Amino acid sequence: MDYAMIMAGGTGKRLWPLSRKNRPKQVLKLFHGQTLLRLCFERLSPIFDARNILVLTNAGYADIVRENITGLPFNNVIAEPAVRDTAGAVGLAATILTKSDPDATIAVVTADQIIEPAHVLRQAIKDALAFVNHNPECMITFGIKPGFASTQLGYIKCIRPQKCPDCENEVYTVEAFREKPDAETAKNYLDSGKYFWNSGMFVWKARTILENLNNFLPDATGPLKKIRYAWDGPNQQKALEESFPKLPKISIDFAVMEKAKNVHAIRLDCRWLDLGSFAALADIIKSDENNNIVVAGQSELLDCEDSILITEDADHLIAGIGLTNMVVAHSPDATFVCPIDQAHRLKELLKLIEQHGREDFL
Repeated sequence: MDYAMIMAGGTGKRLWPLSRKNRPKQVLKLFHGQTLLRLCFERLSPIFDARNILVLTNAGYADIVRENITGLPFNNVIAEPAVRDTAGAVGLAATILTKSDPDATIAVVTADQIIEPAHVLRQAIKDALAFVNHNPECMITFGIKPGFASTQLGYIKCIRPQKCPDCENEVYTVEAFREKPDAETAKNYLDSGKYFWNSGMFVWKARTILENLNNFLPDATGPLKKIRYAWDGPNQQKALEESFPKLPKISIDFAVMEKAKNVHAIRLDCRWLDLGSFAALADIIKSDENNNIVVAGQSELLDCEDSILITEDADHLIAGIGLTNMVVAHSPDATFVCPIDQAHRLKELLKLIEQHGREDFL
C-alpha cells in the first residue's frame, strides 16, 4: 500500500519571535490564515487517505500538530523523543510501516515548503509511486527545475531521462548529489541543464530504505529493530524513548542518498520555496505598491518601503513611518526589529537572549 510521511520537526529559529521552541514555523498562520503544515497535508489529501499519512515531529510539537491537522488519526502523529535529523525520522517511519505492511511504499515530503501549483507535485508523486512499485529496488527523489544560479541550495545531477509505463513525467538517473556551490559553479550547473535543486523529498519502498540504512548507516539498525519489536505493544513508548536517541544524527542525504545505487529523479517545474527566513516571504507573499511585505490583519504605513511587517494577531495594528529595508515581527510577548540585511544574525541574538536568562522568550 502507498503511504505519505510528512517531516515536521524543524524549529525555524530564523522566524523568531513568531516561531518558538514549542511552536515551529510550520504551524504559523501566515498564508491567508493557513499554515505550511496544513497546506502540505492538503497537497497530499487527493492522493492518500488520511489513515495513510504519518507526521513525524518533535515530541514537544505533537499536540499542536494534531490541532493543526484535524481528521488525521491521533496515532498517525509520531512524536520523536529526541532530535535526530531526517535519517532518524525516515528510519522510524519505515520501521513502523513495515511491521504492519511489509510491502509499504512511502512518499516523504517536508512541512515547510511552498509548492505551486500543487497538481505538479501530485502528478510527480503519482508517477514516482508507480515507478517504485514496478521497480522496488529503486528510490526516487524530486529535483526542482532551477530558476537561477543559487549558491544556497544543494543540487542533483540528472542524466538519461526515460519514459516509463504509467508515468506522465520522465524519470532521470541520478549521477551525483552536489552540495551548495560557489557562484561560478552554480552558473555552470544552471547552464548545463543537467542539474536540479535538491528538494529533500523522496519516494521508496520502506524495506528498500531500511536495507540502505543497514548498509550505509549500520549504527541505526539495532535501535530501529528494538523499536520495531516493541511497536504496537505495551512497551512501545519505552522502546521509542530508549532507542530513538541512539540513532545517528545525520540527514538521509548524507547517510544514504549520496552513496546508494538505483537512485532516480523526477523533475518538478513549479514554484518552490523552502521557508527559512523573513526575507523568503518576499517570494511568497505579494508586496504592496511600495514593495512592503505585510502580513497583518490591520496596518498603517507612512512613507515605508522595501520592508517586512508581520504578525499573526488579527486585532493588532502594525503602524510605521519612514521604514526602509526593515523587518518588524510582532508576537504576543516579543517584538523583533532589524534591518533586512542583518536578519541573518538572528541566531546570535537568540544566544544572547538565552545567556541573559530569558529562555521563556525562546
